[in-house]
Amino acid sequence: MGITGHPPVVSKSSQEKRPRRCSVNPFNSIKFFVLCHGLLQLSQLLVSGYMKSIISTVEKRFGMTSQNSGMLSSLNEIGSIVFIIFISYFGSRVHRPRLIGCGGIVVSVATFTMALPHFLMGRYTYDSTFSDHDDGFNDTCQLASTAQQLKNETCETGSIQSDHYMLSLLMVGQLLLGIGGVPIQPFGISYVDDYASNRNSPLYLGILFAVTVLGPAFGFVLGASVLRIFIDIDKISAEDMVPKFGDPHWLGAWWIGFLMAASCVLIFSLPYFFFPREMPKEGSRDHQSDANMEKKLEETKAKQKGAMENMSLLQFIKSFPRILVRTLRSQVYLMVVLAQVCLSALMSGLSVFISKFLEQQFSMTASFANLLIGSVHAPGAVLGILVGGMIMRRLSITLRGSAVMCCLAIFLSICTAAPLLILGCATQTVAGVNYPLNSTLDIRMSCNQGCSCRDQVYNPVCAGNDIEFISPCHAGCQNVVLDGQRSVSAYSNCSCVPDQLQVLPGTCRTGCYHLLPPFMFFLTLTGFVATLCQTPSFMLVLRSVKPEDKSFAIGIQFMLFRVLAWLPGPVLYGSTIDSTCIRWESKCKTKAACRYYNLDLFRTRYIGLQILFQCAGFLFFLMAYYFLQRNLLRQEKQEKPLTEIRPHPKEVEERETLMDQGSNAISQPKV
Repeated sequence: MGITGHPPVVSKSSQEKRPRRCSVNPFNSIKFFVLCHGLLQLSQLLVSGYMKSIISTVEKRFGMTSQNSGMLSSLNEIGSIVFIIFISYFGSRVHRPRLIGCGGIVVSVATFTMALPHFLMGRYTYDSTFSDHDDGFNDTCQLASTAQQLKNETCETGSIQSDHYMLSLLMVGQLLLGIGGVPIQPFGISYVDDYASNRNSPLYLGILFAVTVLGPAFGFVLGASVLRIFIDIDKISAEDMVPKFGDPHWLGAWWIGFLMAASCVLIFSLPYFFFPREMPKEGSRDHQSDANMEKKLEETKAKQKGAMENMSLLQFIKSFPRILVRTLRSQVYLMVVLAQVCLSALMSGLSVFISKFLEQQFSMTASFANLLIGSVHAPGAVLGILVGGMIMRRLSITLRGSAVMCCLAIFLSICTAAPLLILGCATQTVAGVNYPLNSTLDIRMSCNQGCSCRDQVYNPVCAGNDIEFISPCHAGCQNVVLDGQRSVSAYSNCSCVPDQLQVLPGTCRTGCYHLLPPFMFFLTLTGFVATLCQTPSFMLVLRSVKPEDKSFAIGIQFMLFRVLAWLPGPVLYGSTIDSTCIRWESKCKTKAACRYYNLDLFRTRYIGLQILFQCAGFLFFLMAYYFLQRNLLRQEKQEKPLTEIRPHPKEVEERETLMDQGSNAISQPKV
């Protein structure tokens, strides 16, 4: 209290109070930043996984082919590709938390935009046995006037154009989603790396990586939940009739998940505007040895990004091609990145259409297919990544051992994927589509010639669990049997079906549910084994380039992933799926969604494309091992006496830190 006599005591007490006062503020804590960033990345990737879970529903609602839906899924990569170079340049020059928050808000707006088409479009219409006014029956065999038949075939141009406008909203939303997601992970990872202690940084980055891998899995689970709700739940009254869940006409409420995910992203983006541009280094008041370790790591980081800090944006853009060529001249780096590109292309296409594959192959609902992917397949891949990292640390695997581990993991994944080629169902028998009644493949047969059936109707019925017709009219059915709730329970007096066979509404289904458990077992096992190579492959990337080029190498790897894998992958898979279609829906003489697939071709081409990418990745890893072995032998000849390949323990610690930082920074999953 005195003016003189005790200045050191006053200074000491004031110095003790300041850190406590700062520690009360959560926005000066890197732990709180890690918590916020984990939640934001979880919700951002939830949007990505949710979009994949509803792709088959979107196809049916908007009349899209699989190729078009694959292009829609790839649009977010275009926005990412355009802005990734600028993000690589700016680095720590900007207020990273605020830019992350702005990116999160853009993602939220994009997600809300993708839900808008539902509110701007009319009600979902589908082919039904009942007429619009419930005074008669559509799609049954009855003589119709020429005027009525022409009316049924008339196209409403305004309605078609409106559907195209609504689809453009989805495209704009996907583009904005890619743009908004660009700064979130790179800036978040670098911010944690800058202000976390050397001891805790790998732990924090590992937590972020584990959380973000679970995001797409939660997206599939969310899709499984909302697709059990009818699409027009907000537009129908209690007395309106809707198809039952599991009916071929059922479409789930795909738009609800977008609203939920957009709200989460918006909420988790707001705290970033309160984080400082720079915060106190975690553990800055620790012992002097820890401070020395922190200082040493800071010097290493400064060396890696020093060249970039001294460049202007124009100089950076001009020098980018030269740096690209210099980096790609590393043979080991190039081979490993190309192998990762093959595996990324596999995952980008596989994840978009895997739920649709299960729907078609095993005749299950979209909700149940998403539940299987989100709760079984995705956790298997997460476990593979964690186990691969544990093996690397426990066995202290060297650079050469990493290449061997990658080759072995991909080879085993090829072996576990091979049984998937035969674990599937045969195509259901559909009259006039793949079943030659009257020796011709034509839905118009002699038994239904007088029924005036609409060719493009889709209201399937099943005769005796054996033969399927695309509508009761094409089966020649004239009478309808209703239950107590005025729902169709059966059809009778069907001229194309023998009298002893019962004709029921709905598809005949494939009837091979017993093959679903082994299929999911081998699919999950394949994902688990393949992801064992993720950590060692990233270690190969980081150690195969010069230390000063590591940041550029990571950026180039990101770009190659997007240009060569994530952008074309879904389109390639979608085109492959479309090639197996045997009957298309048509809207105004325009090809729309596919109604029937050749399931044997679907399975062999879909799984075969996956195995093809795996084989290519295996060959690239083998070539990487060959070049690595050759380089090591060349070094051994130049260095006498023979030196140990394993580096000094301090080098191991630094390289492991760099490996964790790099692998977590570039491993945003595409599940």
